[in-house]
Amino acid sequence: MPSFDDAINRLTTMVPAQMRADATPGLALAVTDRERLLHTAPFGHADIAAQAPITPETLFEIGSIGKSFAAIVVLQLQEEGRLDVTASVTDYIPWFQIRSSFEPITLHHLLSHTAGITCGVDFSPEAIYQIWSLRETDATAPPGTFFHYSNLGYKILGHVVERVTGERFPDVVQTRIFDPLGMTSAVPEVTHALRPRLAVGYAPLFDDRPWLPRHPLVPANWLEAETADGSLVMTAADLATYLRMLLNRGAYPGGRLLSPRSFDLLTQRAIEVARDPEPAYYGYGLGSFDVGGHAYLGHGGGMVGYFAGMVGDLETGLGAVVLVNGPGSPNLLARNIVDLFRAVASGTEPPDLPSSGTDDTVEHAGDFAGTYRSPDQTLTVRAADGRLSLEHEGADLPLVPYGTDAFVADHPAFDGYALVFGRSDDHVVELFHGAGWLVNERYDGPTTFDFPPGWHAFPGRYRSHNPWLPMFVVVLRKGELWQIMPTGADGFAAEQPLVPLPDGSFRVGRDERGPERLRFDTIVDGLAVRANLSGGDYYRVGSA
Repeated sequence: MPSFDDAINRLTTMVPAQMRADATPGLALAVTDRERLLHTAPFGHADIAAQAPITPETLFEIGSIGKSFAAIVVLQLQEEGRLDVTASVTDYIPWFQIRSSFEPITLHHLLSHTAGITCGVDFSPEAIYQIWSLRETDATAPPGTFFHYSNLGYKILGHVVERVTGERFPDVVQTRIFDPLGMTSAVPEVTHALRPRLAVGYAPLFDDRPWLPRHPLVPANWLEAETADGSLVMTAADLATYLRMLLNRGAYPGGRLLSPRSFDLLTQRAIEVARDPEPAYYGYGLGSFDVGGHAYLGHGGGMVGYFAGMVGDLETGLGAVVLVNGPGSPNLLARNIVDLFRAVASGTEPPDLPSSGTDDTVEHAGDFAGTYRSPDQTLTVRAADGRLSLEHEGADLPLVPYGTDAFVADHPAFDGYALVFGRSDDHVVELFHGAGWLVNERYDGPTTFDFPPGWHAFPGRYRSHNPWLPMFVVVLRKGELWQIMPTGADGFAAEQPLVPLPDGSFRVGRDERGPERLRFDTIVDGLAVRANLSGGDYYRVGSA
């Protein structure tokens, strides 16, 4: 029968292997059940230059895991009769406006990311102006019907809390959650004074291309933060204390943070957010999914230079948190840790160690093999032993999976963009690389396309000083404009078509319910100098 020590030994193998695969500088984890903290462990470095190790006292930013803290505060205020989640936002922020032909947006819609509003691109360092600027945008789906992740929605909720309580949002979290739970090292906002106590956050040197583990890391841009979409700082053990309260359905040794009814609202399955590889749902600041008869609850988090994962199994009362100060897989690790400790607790054989990210095998690799041609380029893709490679100058470059039907080649000629394959009737027929478009012998569609001549002004690289989303590329392919986010971002896929709208702007993505908009202006010498993405200005730099 596996023992607790067996689980710890497996962790000491699994975690470093994943860190090496992801080039993670440092990591802290904690495991808990409903009663107590079971295990904590530090790995790697809090400061690479100083060779300072991660310790149990090292602080990390936990990002969007903080959304559930905001949701709990809202539900506490509802229990006290001070607000109503079914009420309109304008009941609490009278100046709130958005162009809409739908019913009013309520707090429930903000809590569940179903308000039909933009994700927000953090074009200002605070919340008020971002909320005010929504009057220049459109609600694009009936509230409650369409999930679109919105950091801005939680910024609005934080301001609602401040108006209702008359207190700063960080102070409300401190007195209503941190203090009762005894989260003694947790801090409710990111400040300059806190910086010496934090692990140094690291980011890839290159923000203009898909990330590869060989890319150098540099200290990430530093910023202060105090908004309700995710500005909390804590140790792994403190976050495990919070998770323990969730595993006890809102109760803790000193009482309850939430009534059973409010906890049910917090963890409800308000909207389906995914179906593959398993159905997943969102409630109020928490996601949930079922696997093998177990109901999981949790959330991930990302800040500039930090990522976090929190997963709990409500059936067995086991949970894990993983915090990293750079690239990493905290959600994957947290779930695998829960599965490992559940096996030990039940006396069953622990699951096999997961892949550490070095397995580049591709399901149905043969589907992608073939020769792809354009008027000025020919690329040959080979499949062997379940892996793909790209022929280039007499060498075979391994193709590393980078999403659905997308791969990255680690070579200067190709590492600027992912290689994305397109299908027709489930057959792979084309290959995109930035603006490049190549087809194989199975492609039988058109090869020339009409588009407005004015669109020639728009392709290019656009940048801002926004540390969250510093740049994107616009390319013209197959008669359509496409936006490419080399490193991804909340609310934005890596590559999405730009759909022209009657007012001259473009919708980001084909889904008519999508609220993100891109508009070009300031045409100089035939090129757009500025692009506005959902309220944030970006400016042309270099060449695409």
